[in-house]
Amino acid sequence: MQQLTITAPCLFGLESIVGHEARAIGGDDVTVADGRVTFTGDEAVLARANLWMRTAERVCVVLGTFEARSFEELFDNIVQLPFEAFIGRKDAFPVKGWSLKSGLHSIPDCQSIIKRAAVKRLEQAYGQAWFEETGAVHQIRFSILKDVVTVMLDSSGIGLHKRGYRQNSTEAPIKETLAAGIADLARIRPDDTVYDPMCGSGTLLIESALRAFRIAPGVRRKFAAESWSSMHRNVWEQERKAAIEAINRDAKFHAHGFDIDPEAIRLTKENADKAAVGKRVSSLKQDIDGFAVPDEPAIVLCNPPYGERLLEIREAEELYRRMGKVFARHPQLKLYIISPHEQFESFFGRRADKKRKLYNGMIKCQLFMYYK
Repeated sequence: MQQLTITAPCLFGLESIVGHEARAIGGDDVTVADGRVTFTGDEAVLARANLWMRTAERVCVVLGTFEARSFEELFDNIVQLPFEAFIGRKDAFPVKGWSLKSGLHSIPDCQSIIKRAAVKRLEQAYGQAWFEETGAVHQIRFSILKDVVTVMLDSSGIGLHKRGYRQNSTEAPIKETLAAGIADLARIRPDDTVYDPMCGSGTLLIESALRAFRIAPGVRRKFAAESWSSMHRNVWEQERKAAIEAINRDAKFHAHGFDIDPEAIRLTKENADKAAVGKRVSSLKQDIDGFAVPDEPAIVLCNPPYGERLLEIREAEELYRRMGKVFARHPQLKLYIISPHEQFESFFGRRADKKRKLYNGMIKCQLFMYYK
């Protein structure tokens, strides 16, 4: 099988975790940069990346990287890329991307030029002037940062955070990839007990369970590259079979979620069932003041609500005070709480043992970790 250069974009703050995941699936030459991790591997590694990566946003095959300061340079370099190695005569190849700190700042113009250059390359490869684009989709993605252009093919299709279990959610859910990153930082193990006193749609609990049971997050969904004629279908079948066989069915893990919203309780149960971890995830209607758990070691993962308006912020600050008092009664617990509030610790009443900068979408947050 051919060697591929693979890149996995991710939320800022999760790069080191994605790098570890890339190594774990057999990726070589792993390079970690802001917002992405790049590595090399064959088609089996590409399949494993899609199936197993918990914190990457998607997995792309890199076709080329070059400098371009004009649209002419952009066109000439794009024509040199081996699109025909992946895109067939009838395949679709739409273009999307972004540009930052570059003279090539017009996204529509960049899209148009890249599309025309790709067509010209394929015309030369196949000796045809018209492409019906009715076949498998090969999404071309480009990024331009300070005049450095990277052109990729998206092997994932729908973003990797779309595991398939959360079709419904509460108003402000945490992204699955971020929740998986928090579970990684909390070092969730197969025999752990995890609590979330404000569980929302249950995402933190479910991602913890998937990790504890060693369930590949992509094992229940399909990926764009599975339909590419350039890829070997049996490789994907073998990797999915291996992922199913790798599930740790002997794990003693349990998770318990609480929320004051009955709909959140219902969604947590529904989503856990869809993720095939429902038997180990419970949910109960309960206010934070009623939080009481056995005097045993356990882990709390929590994404407390916060607001943008002044009144909502004041309510969040009062909630942090209540949380601090409640958790002070349970010194046996390790706490991992994510919040964008810069003074969280002062309202909570304790300085964190460690903090980690993370992004919940475009919102800069801190993960406050209490484990000593």
